[in-house]
Amino acid sequence: MKELVVTKAAIASYLQFLKIQEKSKGTLEKYQRELPDLERYLKGKKVAKEDLLVWKEELEKRYSPAGVNGRLVAANGLFSFLGRYDLRLKLLKIQKEIFTSEEKELTRAEYGRLVRTAEKKGKERLSLLIQTICATGIRVSELEFITVAAIKRGRAEVNCKGKRRVIFLPVRLQKKLKAYAAKRGITEGAVFTTKSGRPLHRGNIWAEMKKLCKDAEVSPEKVFPHNLRHLFARIFYSLDKDIAKLADMLGHSNIETTRIYIMESGRIHRQKLERMRLVL
Repeated sequence: MKELVVTKAAIASYLQFLKIQEKSKGTLEKYQRELPDLERYLKGKKVAKEDLLVWKEELEKRYSPAGVNGRLVAANGLFSFLGRYDLRLKLLKIQKEIFTSEEKELTRAEYGRLVRTAEKKGKERLSLLIQTICATGIRVSELEFITVAAIKRGRAEVNCKGKRRVIFLPVRLQKKLKAYAAKRGITEGAVFTTKSGRPLHRGNIWAEMKKLCKDAEVSPEKVFPHNLRHLFARIFYSLDKDIAKLADMLGHSNIETTRIYIMESGRIHRQKLERMRLVL
């Protein structure tokens, strides 16, 4: 068995391999953030399973089970790529949750406060970005498909993870984005970009949204771009009750993933129990 040292070059080669395999931009960015932590932890030592088990224990102290598993998946992929299947680690067993955490469930009212706060602070782009994600269910990585041409058509054709789907823009959103593009002199291409015309980075969007929390009186734990997709999913499902259609709209291959998005909080479940009035 050949000895292995995790190096920056090895990680770069693995990321290039994933890029050729057409892995999503989100996956590449995630691995690019997480794998260097493993390289720094090992400090140039030859990789031994015993050290990896200690690393896994340390991850469990710092991250949620899902966060730990995400990092283990990244590491296991790297080890497989480098031909050391014996170094792969077992994922944590996570019991399926019945309810979502109330502390992390963004409500419609809180969403409204975030939008209005962004507007009051003069952050028009951020306000429209938040509304675009929440009103369409689009991923942050798919914002590049919200182009001037898409706004004119009233729909965006998204190509993500090897799948194509059409995302319709509500009329009010369409009008707002048209006015924004005209004001900014954006005549073609993506609407949400930096001053240099490059696509907005997920981390910058995340940081901008967090800055709204205090004035909007919304817990920072609830404020991140992906939570807007969850709010879209819950509201759409409450109106339509068609989980298969919702899965298609969100770009999910597995309906089980969609079920997580529409999971209700324990608070709502308790309210339903009370309305049943089965205690005489």
